[in-house]
Amino acid sequence: MNRITLVIHASFDRIWPLAGDRLHELLSIHAEVDFIRLPQDSELLLSKAVPDLDRVECLISIGTPITEACLRAMPSLKEAFIGIGRYAEMPSAAIGELLRGLGIRQLKFSSVGYWGQSVSEFALGLTIAALRRIPQTHHSIMSSYEAWQYPLEQFGDDPRFVNGTVEGKRVRIVGAGNIASRYAKFMHMLGADVAVWDPFAADQAFHLAGSRRVRLLEHLLHDADIFVPMVPLTPATTGLINAEHIQALPTGALVVLVTRSQICDMAELTKRVLANELTLAADVYEEEPLPLGHPLLGRTNVVHTPHNAGRTKEANWKWAEMLAEQIV
Repeated sequence: MNRITLVIHASFDRIWPLAGDRLHELLSIHAEVDFIRLPQDSELLLSKAVPDLDRVECLISIGTPITEACLRAMPSLKEAFIGIGRYAEMPSAAIGELLRGLGIRQLKFSSVGYWGQSVSEFALGLTIAALRRIPQTHHSIMSSYEAWQYPLEQFGDDPRFVNGTVEGKRVRIVGAGNIASRYAKFMHMLGADVAVWDPFAADQAFHLAGSRRVRLLEHLLHDADIFVPMVPLTPATTGLINAEHIQALPTGALVVLVTRSQICDMAELTKRVLANELTLAADVYEEEPLPLGHPLLGRTNVVHTPHNAGRTKEANWKWAEMLAEQIV
């Protein structure tokens, strides 16, 4: 393809601020790129935003409103990626059918892959931070000498909860997908005993991650040192980890949340955390932003971050690279 028309709405840039420029850079290696960036307040249809519609052969439209009439106005169009809204979601079935009817190759994009490494590494960081109380001691030494006054020489872990190294811990994970399988591999590499429940994953996914497959979710809970529900939020996974599951976790266990909180019964989880029965490392919550007076904030048995596990330069670049690979 000798010429590519790339149209990106600023609403997408706000979500993935480095992806558009990276995509432009990659495409420019192989073709001339007409790069059109629309401002945040733009409501222009694609047909009004792009000049010389009749000359467009390859189109990448991200976040820009598009209609069937817009596509019919591009008689030279041979292939197109159309990302709807600020998350560049796939267009309606009607648009897809029209593209096929016009003989236009539709480029498709899966959310699998591009932020998996960022989220799984973040989860690993949260896990270690919670085991060793890193955020709590970091904050403490800025205002007092209390953190330096170890009852036992340099032993700063909280013996009420699972603590110390990842090595030897019983790590129990719900999910064996893109994020969870990476996290399982990290934990296995560090010497943990990793067991996973996922009724839909192939056996190979467990083998490659160094984990052991558990056939029943209920069998994953009773011996967990570290419990990690790590599935995407769908109608099927909403409330997947219910109150009985949370109650079955051993006292002192660590729960790590980095995908979506709605997969858990957060009321029961919060209840056990506030009772000092569990410790929590979380990047996601029922309510975001978490209210400043929320009882989970500032506790010695909670590590909390503001839902930023997936937003890295590498995740932005991977998004662009996965799309560019289909074109060049």
